[in-house]
Amino acid sequence: MKKIISYIINRIITALLYISGSITSIIVILIVIFLFSEGAGMFGQEPTEKGFILAVNKTNKVSHLSAEQTKLIFDGEITNWQKVGGKNDSIILFRMDNITDYFTEEQIGENFEHLPACISKVVDSIPGIIAFVGKTYTDKNFAGKELKVDKLTVRDFLFGQLWFPTAHPVAVFGALPLLLGTFWVSIFAILFALPLGLATAIYIAEVANPVVRNILKPVIELLAGIPSVVYGFFGLVVVVPFIQSVFNLPVGETAFAGSIILGIMALPTIITISEDAIRTTPRSMKEASLALGANHWQTIFRVILPYSSSGITAGAILGIGRAIGETMAVLMVTGNAAVMPHTLLEPVRTIPATIAAELGEAPQGGLHYESLFILGCVLFLITMLVNLAVEFISRRNKRVAS
Repeated sequence: MKKIISYIINRIITALLYISGSITSIIVILIVIFLFSEGAGMFGQEPTEKGFILAVNKTNKVSHLSAEQTKLIFDGEITNWQKVGGKNDSIILFRMDNITDYFTEEQIGENFEHLPACISKVVDSIPGIIAFVGKTYTDKNFAGKELKVDKLTVRDFLFGQLWFPTAHPVAVFGALPLLLGTFWVSIFAILFALPLGLATAIYIAEVANPVVRNILKPVIELLAGIPSVVYGFFGLVVVVPFIQSVFNLPVGETAFAGSIILGIMALPTIITISEDAIRTTPRSMKEASLALGANHWQTIFRVILPYSSSGITAGAILGIGRAIGETMAVLMVTGNAAVMPHTLLEPVRTIPATIAAELGEAPQGGLHYESLFILGCVLFLITMLVNLAVEFISRRNKRVAS
């Protein structure tokens, strides 16, 4: 009877574990599908503000512009059509508000009934004009030519160098500054945290006496529970002014400050997991190494570390994941500037910080909203590739060791 009850209980527990694992897997898959489905719709659309068009004089041979070119024109940085493939003629900007510079209120009409005809006359009379007008004011008799803006593509999104999702009249979605900012901050954070974390793990596991180990281990594990906003506040008050003073910078919110803070945040994870992996090395292997004449440090580097490499790799993966996906602390200390980084001592903006800062202000279903989901997809793919790369390296090291 006891065997039957025990068998039934085991079967129930097995079924519950199977159901739990299946539900978790399905939820993860659904989240990924939702993430990609929400963002994929932005590609193939024109980034011009909905309900408006860009129009030029019919004699203008320019028929389309990129989003970046359009922004530079309306910002006054491109002032001649020749720079975008047109004639050697000055660019004249026209917005709906400028109509009163050309016509009186009586000519426009009390209820704007003559506004379409007025806009058409302005566009027709100025060869170098580029007008940003509402579609409702461009009827079949409109004398201008609609200027097309290049549709959004994956290539433009990943390699574009300008990120202005709320720019007027055309939004610019170039994620390269965000990608580089994420890579710069994360890579230098790991270069800082991994050697220091591994050295600390070796010290705690193999060098420190039991009293020191029993003190350090709980303290380091406690650091992992500190909220990221506290690390960000520490960086803003201590690290940022220090960097600004040492390097004589106008501002201390830089990629270097973000790397230091992320490195500090990743240390507890790397140290704890690596130390646990190192301590799982069988005592017999250590004694055999020492018996063959190897000293303590030779045993650590030739026996213990190769044996515990998989655990150390797991710690590195979790540390990298913490660095790449961190939001609040990075948002506070990196300057939050979506510009192309050239050195570590410049402000940057990372992908997670961009999503956190802009998602609340992006209208649902719009291009800005969808672009943030695409950034989430890119972040997911980066994390997955990092995990796969580290797993590949770990397996290769195991084969070489065997």
